[in-house]
Amino acid sequence: MEASPQPAGRAYLRLVLLGALVGIPAGLVAALFLALVHGLEDWLWDDPTPAWYLIVGLPVAGAAIVAAARALLPGDGGHRPLDGLSPAAMPLSHAPGIVLAALGTLAFGAVLGPEAPVIALGAITALAVTSFARLGQQESAVLGMAGSFSAISALFGGPIVAGVMLVEAGAAGLGARLIPTLLPGFVAAAVGYLIFVGFGDWGGLEAPGLSVPELAPYEGTHLLDLLVAIAVGVVTALALVAINRVARDIATRGERKLKMPVLLLAGGLAVGLLALLADALGAQANEILFSGQSAIPEVIREQSTSVLLLILAAKAIAYAVSLASGFRGGPIFPAVFLGIGIATLPVVWFDVSPTLAIAVGAAAGMAGQTRFVLTSMLFASLLVGSAGVDAVPAAVLATAAAWLTVSALSPRAT
Repeated sequence: MEASPQPAGRAYLRLVLLGALVGIPAGLVAALFLALVHGLEDWLWDDPTPAWYLIVGLPVAGAAIVAAARALLPGDGGHRPLDGLSPAAMPLSHAPGIVLAALGTLAFGAVLGPEAPVIALGAITALAVTSFARLGQQESAVLGMAGSFSAISALFGGPIVAGVMLVEAGAAGLGARLIPTLLPGFVAAAVGYLIFVGFGDWGGLEAPGLSVPELAPYEGTHLLDLLVAIAVGVVTALALVAINRVARDIATRGERKLKMPVLLLAGGLAVGLLALLADALGAQANEILFSGQSAIPEVIREQSTSVLLLILAAKAIAYAVSLASGFRGGPIFPAVFLGIGIATLPVVWFDVSPTLAIAVGAAAGMAGQTRFVLTSMLFASLLVGSAGVDAVPAAVLATAAAWLTVSALSPRAT
């Protein structure tokens, strides 16, 4: 079957300009959504040492909100996190359910990230803004992806990581049509990113992306560091394969035996009890709850092997439960947290640089969960910035080790 022709000339220029047009509203919607999530999270978890009934009760309350969103609003609350990221656009009528389900998941402590609902809302916004234009199916898909580019650019440090992620997520099969299809998306991401970083005298809106402040410079590359990177890649991939298999098994059995609200409430209770148990044993509840992005600086400073292993075990189980029980969010940020947590063990044991640990852990976590090779390398490099330029070769090895391990254990089309 012949591929549909690409827009050319004025038609293609119009598509690129529409990409620029959707960048600002998609970025604004993403910023408002993330601000709402974090504002609600700060209000609910105002106490740095929350009471036991909040640690247990809030994830259950969030599960009830997700169940209501999935049962009462169109769209089932968005895509299942077990299915990975999806660039597929959804109609505007699904937006309320996506927002409500994401709020119940992210702000109330379930172990998932914001990337999936942000991608969905960006695509919905793009299609809503361009509804006045007469677009074909292919043009609508391109602009929906452009909205997703713009919306997630703040989460991953700019338009380049966001664009490469969506290339690897769904556009790689386009072959020679790849660049013309993606150009409107990169334009949208660049324009939308201005919402977050500002321009001229305007400072932009603050967006809670993944970042680690005050990293010590890492200079020179040593054999031990490269071996550590490979080991972190393999171990992280093994952990993520196990987590996903357990989560799929729980989801299959749970959906067969329990109704959706019961499975969600049981999952919320399990997550809360895990956080409470870890808190009693020496970890902190916030290191077990949530996506993990805000707890990375705390984990990388941890000096106790037993506490680190406790955090990793409790986080991994809570992550599997959150994936399996019907919450709605993204699968990437908890995987990155686990990768960095695993990479922190060599920091404690062998005095490896924390900056190197962040680079290789982030690369291994993203590659092990998503199988996005280029995105993982680029994201890890930008995460450590100029302090970790010399850590990039190790991040590449961690990415390769994680990808090869996951591909060997869970073969599928890549």
